[in-house]
Amino acid sequence: MEELKIGLVGTGAIGRTHIERINNTLQGAKVVGCADANVDFCKSVAEKYAIKAWESGEEMIASDEIDAVVVTTLDPFHEQYVMAAIKAGKYVFCEKPLAPEADACKRIVEAEMAAGKQLVQVGFMRRYDPGYNQLKKAIDSGKYGLPLMLHCVHRNYDAPGFTTSMPVENSMIHEIDVLRWLLGENYKTAEVVFPKTTRNAEGELRDPQIMYLTTESGVRIDVESFVNCRYGYDVRCEVVCEEGCLNLPEPANAMIRTNDSRVTPICHDWSERFPEAYNIEFQSWINACKEGRVDGPSAWDGYTAQVTAKAASKARDTQSVVEIKYDAMPDFYKK
Repeated sequence: MEELKIGLVGTGAIGRTHIERINNTLQGAKVVGCADANVDFCKSVAEKYAIKAWESGEEMIASDEIDAVVVTTLDPFHEQYVMAAIKAGKYVFCEKPLAPEADACKRIVEAEMAAGKQLVQVGFMRRYDPGYNQLKKAIDSGKYGLPLMLHCVHRNYDAPGFTTSMPVENSMIHEIDVLRWLLGENYKTAEVVFPKTTRNAEGELRDPQIMYLTTESGVRIDVESFVNCRYGYDVRCEVVCEEGCLNLPEPANAMIRTNDSRVTPICHDWSERFPEAYNIEFQSWINACKEGRVDGPSAWDGYTAQVTAKAASKARDTQSVVEIKYDAMPDFYKK
């Protein structure tokens, strides 16, 4: 296969960003078609990028003109199009979450196993960030002893329209996945507490929030979500080990001397902080598709992340510690 022909479902901002990334920056693939519930807008996007517009996502996915699928629709429609890709026997990249409910994620897992081949990758791009990979390498080396505690921060400049449930399920779900990947183990309990709420929170939003996770081996994790910090986009992770502390590197930005000050700019939003991670993620997915495999976050990872997020949401709503219970991982997903 010389060039992977991709069909993209969902032509919102992230979908258009991925079209530009795949068609203008990466190698080995082209987005050749798109579909969206808003057909007129889809046609305008297709015209802009000189690709084909489809009125039906399922029709596009089933077409012989499409080799693989990218799903960037609103979350409630992820299951519908991922299932269509599995039915068509095509590799599918689905932005996080795999589905908004754990039961839906489980249905995708079951459909993929019934198909007899892994086809699904979930868009947890932090696993591809060079900084997180430095942490992973350091932890796995054993040089610094076992991890004991993790202290994490996930701050956004602002978050219009956010509700109290969204910091866990739309923001900290990135930490839920990448920290499980870093440590190589599942979680045992979840708790979410509310500090004093910022005056910049809209409506009934409780912001900030702190999520506490405990892993099966007893590693204790705290993750601060502050989605209206009003100073920039700030992601941090400190891994406290027995014989050393590992810190996620800051993005490289030039220090500027101006107005009697020394200033080092930080990122304003996710698109400035993680472009390299997205590029590495999609190039890896393209390469894997062409080689007939899935080597990124699997449907099972999507399921475990959603189970964890729902437990954390229950803990938040009940202000209690909630035990997290996963089904046993099928051999199908063991590498």
